[in-house]
Amino acid sequence: MTKTFVLNLFLFFQFFLVACSSNAPIDNSKTSTEELTVGVLQVQPVIMRISAETVAQTEGAKEIDIRPRVGGIVLKRYYHEGMAVKAGQPLYLIDPEPFQKTLAEVRAAFLEQSIRVMQANTEKARQEKLVAENFVSKRSYDNAVADLRITEAALHALKARVEHAELDVSYTTVKAPIDGITGRSQISEGVLVAANTSVLTTMMQVSPIWVRFSFSDNELVRFNGRLNEDNVEEVILIFPDGSEYPLSGKINFAASEIDPLIGTQQLRATFENPDHRLLPGQFVRVRVVAGETDQVFLLPQVAVMTSDLGRYVYVVDEKNIVTKRRITVGEWVGKDWIILDGLQSGDKVVINNLIRLSPDMSVNPELMDASEVLSLRS
Repeated sequence: MTKTFVLNLFLFFQFFLVACSSNAPIDNSKTSTEELTVGVLQVQPVIMRISAETVAQTEGAKEIDIRPRVGGIVLKRYYHEGMAVKAGQPLYLIDPEPFQKTLAEVRAAFLEQSIRVMQANTEKARQEKLVAENFVSKRSYDNAVADLRITEAALHALKARVEHAELDVSYTTVKAPIDGITGRSQISEGVLVAANTSVLTTMMQVSPIWVRFSFSDNELVRFNGRLNEDNVEEVILIFPDGSEYPLSGKINFAASEIDPLIGTQQLRATFENPDHRLLPGQFVRVRVVAGETDQVFLLPQVAVMTSDLGRYVYVVDEKNIVTKRRITVGEWVGKDWIILDGLQSGDKVVINNLIRLSPDMSVNPELMDASEVLSLRS
């Protein structure tokens, strides 16, 4: 009896508790989803310089084969291979003795002929006086004048031979024709070389230095057509590690047509290279700047997403609803993308919590200040 009473009492309380709980009001605030807070950047168009990058290669502005102007035995090499030299600096010495002897001979002949000119001039003066007094015929005077002119002509010829011999002596010292870097010597001391034939060494002018590169016809569309010396404002050289060369370059050659075989415009820029930091043959990158546009936007790279259909961003509309917006991007500027198309002035672009977003989602947007945006770019 007692056990039955206790059991019934227990069941009564259980039934009572269930009934009470079923009649209690439900707290909907705990079951509803809270709106996600996202940081947004309100974009405005900016003025950007139009630029594009491409691979390039350096080359010497001048490459010269050093040949002797006279033949002979090479007695000495003055320079160290690979060293920088100045124009006029001696490179080699060719045995000058044969040329010095030739110079001495023609100088002696020149002196002898000078004396003959003096004699002929004296004879002409004598004949002139005698013909004036009718002591000799006019013919004798004419012969004296002719002899003087002949000896003077011979003197001029000997003077030219002296100058030529002096040049030959000077050519025995082979000098650098330009400022530049010397190459490996092609001959050794004691070798017989021929005039204007044997290559002694090569020289490369590296200041200024040239940089060759090209752009495809598709890339040229960004610049509204062909590049040339007039519309290119600046050429920036970029090393493989990403650092920039401190001196900017200028276009000194631009092909007048697109190469039909490879579809590119060939270009060349010149850079000052006073410390010879740039060497011929280096592979680098160049950024060409030509003109500007005010219809682009800058976005931190973290705000730009990528899918199979291309790049996109999340934009919050006036009802705080997220929409996916397809965009067209240009180059990087620091940590930012240049957005060429897909955005409008005043658009609020989401720049954080991107993984948790989906189209048509309601969010709580918060405008990010400059310091917060800067932290995303660092």
